[in-house]
Amino acid sequence: MHTVDTIMSNLSALRVHIAPVGFEIDRVVISAKNMKADKVWLLVHDKPGSDKATPYVEKIQKQLQKEQIKVVKEHHDRLDLFKIIKSVKKIIESEKGNTIYVNLASGSKIQAIGLMMACMMFNENNVIPFYAEAAEYPGFAGKQMSYGVKNLMQIPTYQIHTPKQELISALRIIQENNGRLTKKQMAEIAERENLISVNAKEENLTQARFASLDKNIIQPLEDEWKFIRVEKIGRNRWIEITQDGINASEFLI
Repeated sequence: MHTVDTIMSNLSALRVHIAPVGFEIDRVVISAKNMKADKVWLLVHDKPGSDKATPYVEKIQKQLQKEQIKVVKEHHDRLDLFKIIKSVKKIIESEKGNTIYVNLASGSKIQAIGLMMACMMFNENNVIPFYAEAAEYPGFAGKQMSYGVKNLMQIPTYQIHTPKQELISALRIIQENNGRLTKKQMAEIAERENLISVNAKEENLTQARFASLDKNIIQPLEDEWKFIRVEKIGRNRWIEITQDGINASEFLI
């Protein structure tokens, strides 16, 4: 049964598009127009002087504004997969409650991969990737790559699991300590930030803290996610971030 609140929520939800800017115009503009977009986020390279696609940003913006479609720009490094994912995650979080359509056809291949990965990791059933098939493909370098839109195809998504929030917080702690700290330091910080709970008497506090840290933080980060490694040096056990952990921290934190 639909309540007044449910109806009002559905009516107030916006149709939001995310589209990387490459050498395409129609695949962004016609898709947004045909799908009745209220707003379009343009993913724009953060170094416009070195990007041959920069002139297309203004052209797309003018055409969308003629259609009374709001345009917002999100600057990112279009050559960095993890920066692309982080930018899309940021937009998805800011548009919570709206329906988000992600255009996989308007940018580069690495952008398409990053956008699809973001859809699979941060989708709460309101993120819909689609592919705009062009009507024509002139396709010579530095020029508009295609004209028109022949068909709009919705792409199915399969969920990629992301770590629980306490694991992401733990990864942040390690990163903030230059990627390496002792297990004792980690246990103290994790307890202080309520990432682990310790119910023990004073004489058993250290042992209980280590046990909780091992079970809830270290084991999943090391064994399941491969984001850290633990090494014993002398009397201390050192926690160190791995390359996988560094890569994940680029867009999870």
